[in-house]
Amino acid sequence: MARSGDLILREYTKFRGVDFGHRKDEVYLYRSPDALNVWKNYKGSNGNCIETRPDLELLKNYSDTIFGLFFYNNKLIVHSGTNLYEEDKVIYSSMAQNKSVMWVYGKKLYIIDGKEYLVYDGKKVRTVEGFIPTTTTGKSATGEGTKFQDVNLLTGVRKNAFVGDGESTAFQLDTEEFDPDYIVRAWVNDEETVKFSTDPMRGIITFETAPSIPDTIGQTNVIIQFRKTIKGYRDRITKCTMVEQFDNRVFFSGNPDYPNVLFHSALEDPTYCSDLDYYEEGNDDSKITSIVTGNNALWVLKEPSQSNTTIFYHNPALDDTYGKIYPSVHSSISTGCVAKGINFNDVISFFSDRGMEGITGDVTTEQALEHRSSLVDNKLLNEKNYKNLILEKWEGYLLVIIDNKIYLADSKTMFKNNDQAEYEWYYWEFAKNITSTLVKDGVLYLCSDKEIYTLTKTGEVEAYWTTLEDEFTCPQYQKTTNKKGCVVDIEGAEITVSVKTDNNKFEVIDRYKNTKGYVVPRIKKKKWKSIQLKFSSNKPFYLYSSTLEAYVGSYVKR
Repeated sequence: MARSGDLILREYTKFRGVDFGHRKDEVYLYRSPDALNVWKNYKGSNGNCIETRPDLELLKNYSDTIFGLFFYNNKLIVHSGTNLYEEDKVIYSSMAQNKSVMWVYGKKLYIIDGKEYLVYDGKKVRTVEGFIPTTTTGKSATGEGTKFQDVNLLTGVRKNAFVGDGESTAFQLDTEEFDPDYIVRAWVNDEETVKFSTDPMRGIITFETAPSIPDTIGQTNVIIQFRKTIKGYRDRITKCTMVEQFDNRVFFSGNPDYPNVLFHSALEDPTYCSDLDYYEEGNDDSKITSIVTGNNALWVLKEPSQSNTTIFYHNPALDDTYGKIYPSVHSSISTGCVAKGINFNDVISFFSDRGMEGITGDVTTEQALEHRSSLVDNKLLNEKNYKNLILEKWEGYLLVIIDNKIYLADSKTMFKNNDQAEYEWYYWEFAKNITSTLVKDGVLYLCSDKEIYTLTKTGEVEAYWTTLEDEFTCPQYQKTTNKKGCVVDIEGAEITVSVKTDNNKFEVIDRYKNTKGYVVPRIKKKKWKSIQLKFSSNKPFYLYSSTLEAYVGSYVKR
């Protein structure tokens, strides 16, 4: 225990990140209660120091708000306003002015914007027309047959396959009526014919000549293609705002008309969504907020509900009747997702009304929930736009973006808190709100309304790091600094070292230019209870360590 007259040495080194969650005098020596625009660059300095973040570098600007971006065939695809651009060329001009989702499947780019479902093959953007299913097969002319493929939500067009009998000319479709404005097509013995009439109100096609009996008994030799539009079917997919690929299928959700429903496509075909391939997550209509793949499962995260059924997962299973299915299983977790979720280093992570959570444990048994953001919750949860945060993974960090602020969860440096694994965090601020993000080849792209930036510039960024309000392990004593006992290992073109004691304001001790190595700030402060150092600059700097010595004096006066 320290006594009056003792000389105490404090070492601030092996920095980790910020701590907004404790009283300033309870922060660890290697964390900061107040730091801005600094981080550990594991590629640049190998994480050996705290350094200034990169600055925004303008890449492109557009005339309207940017709602999404993606790289396809090494070209930048940008959704701005109602236009879709390939670099600077407009390739489509009827986009919804909502956030869009883009993904590649089978060498084609698919896009969904809450209004329409589009596909781009590098030449032309088209509306996804949808795979045409054969809904019944082996039909007789009178309509008896076997149900074959399901109706496709994305198109009302379907086919019926018949077996000609050489006598019948009128063929009953598998629906009592069909769309009269659609041009029906028919094939007999693999040859298309137009020699027929249609009765849309009765669902009957009548050939001028009776189709022959097939060469092989029972083989279908008459194909009729028609359209039966069911109101709202296509909207079930086009109004979705969330997309996730899993098990060679595409899963959709986020439709405001079906807030708790998960839809999916056929195997290896994003253009075929059966009207039976959907799952209602839970018994209430609390909305799905995120869908995430991980741990060999598809996770469905819902907002909090009174029934506490908020987290579900799907594993592939085989059914004798329906083939491969994805039954919905309620997890053992009742905490809801109020914002978004993501797979961060193989951990299903999401943001609840308590902050960042991580799901651990075996997906087939009991799952456990670990809290991951106690160091920043006090600030993070008070962000007004918290529920609309953006998540992006970059350089080993999970970026939690809210308006013009970024909270960085550091996956490479974690710690145990009440037997739970937590991330270290850093905190950045920008002059502009961030609306969309993308990472390509290690480069972070940030959109702000009408501009696209890359985080690649070495510029003038206001940045600082403060130590804790240090009481030198003896809060009951007054202290006096050793004016030769402060040594800082720092590098930069211009760095300011400041000090604050107790409840006073920061006072500049010295400014250092073109520094590389150790400096010795002459700090002479008497009769203080706590002391705090601040290292700041508007030019890039690197902070490796600092030490401070102080003599223990008499008891603090009350």
